[in-house]
Amino acid sequence: MVGIAGCSPGGGGQDAAPPPKPAPVVDITAAGGDQVNPTTPIDVRVQNGKLTAVTVTNPDGKQVAGQMADGRTGWRTTEVLAYDKVYDVAATVVDGDGTSTTQHKAIHTLAPKAQAYPSVVPAPSTHDVGVGQPIVVRFDHAITDRAAAEKALQISSAPDQPGGWYWISDKEVHYRPRDYWQPGTKITLKINLYGVDLGGGVYGETDRSIDFAVHDSWIAKADGGTEQMQIFHNGQLVNTMPISMGKDITPTHVGAHVISDKHQKYTMDSCTYGVCPPDPKAYRSDEFFAERISNDGEFVHENPASVAQQGSSNVSHGCINLDQANAQWFFEHFGLGDVVEVANSGGPALPVWDTYGDWALSWDQWQAGSALH
Repeated sequence: MVGIAGCSPGGGGQDAAPPPKPAPVVDITAAGGDQVNPTTPIDVRVQNGKLTAVTVTNPDGKQVAGQMADGRTGWRTTEVLAYDKVYDVAATVVDGDGTSTTQHKAIHTLAPKAQAYPSVVPAPSTHDVGVGQPIVVRFDHAITDRAAAEKALQISSAPDQPGGWYWISDKEVHYRPRDYWQPGTKITLKINLYGVDLGGGVYGETDRSIDFAVHDSWIAKADGGTEQMQIFHNGQLVNTMPISMGKDITPTHVGAHVISDKHQKYTMDSCTYGVCPPDPKAYRSDEFFAERISNDGEFVHENPASVAQQGSSNVSHGCINLDQANAQWFFEHFGLGDVVEVANSGGPALPVWDTYGDWALSWDQWQAGSALH
């Protein structure tokens, strides 16, 4: 008998088909929904595929700069966005089979109720300042979250010196060191306000960076008791001048004043700060070699009419009067940020809010004016 071999069941079968490759998953993120902070980067991430192109376009059709990650699995914007805009994000991805698809997403940036611009005093063009110079930031909108604003204001100095901010009002904040700046100090102010919530729907309008340099120390010490003003250059006495300061009804403020302005010829009019005729304190005159030391009408300047009283009595409306030669010498050597310290004038202390009355406060008082102290 011949055996007959049997056939195995299901003969001639084929290998099973491979499972389908997972589809690419694209994630376009910018936290905030319809209120995205414009400083928040737009991130594009892909799984199960590679990015071949990403564009972020503003309403004007301009593309926002960005950078592709190594491996082409991610992309991120490298420039900040604008407030109150809608950006179209288009991400093109290719899967393992070479199939290309594009996904879109709209990103809405927040719309501030108002934008606060930070003006700076001294003006950015004023690179050279004296040892008494405070740094002032003035906002064009009231700031209700002072701590947020202060965190965004950064001062660095070389050599490093302790200092701090003091809020004069809800629109103005000053920075000064604990002691006068050291001569030769380099100061950098960085304002990182863009995108910062300053309270009440107000956001910072822009970032700024400004540099200043401190020149030699020039300090004048005016004494109403002796009617003399001593001039110190880098701590050394270099000149002494007879002066006449404010008379009894208009005494010169006591304390450290800082020069904020200078004019070879200047019309002084007390009406500019509300003292007008027939008030006996009123005046209007043209003066030479005038350097402002407060916003209360106080200057160091030439006054030929008081030369006979200079060195013997105080007869001015609050200014420090000099003769022509001394006024010109002072004008040539003193500039913005230099210091005039007034003693024994019979006047009140210079208010902290009067231009640069910053030095009227002790260091502890100054620190108490910070929103972060």
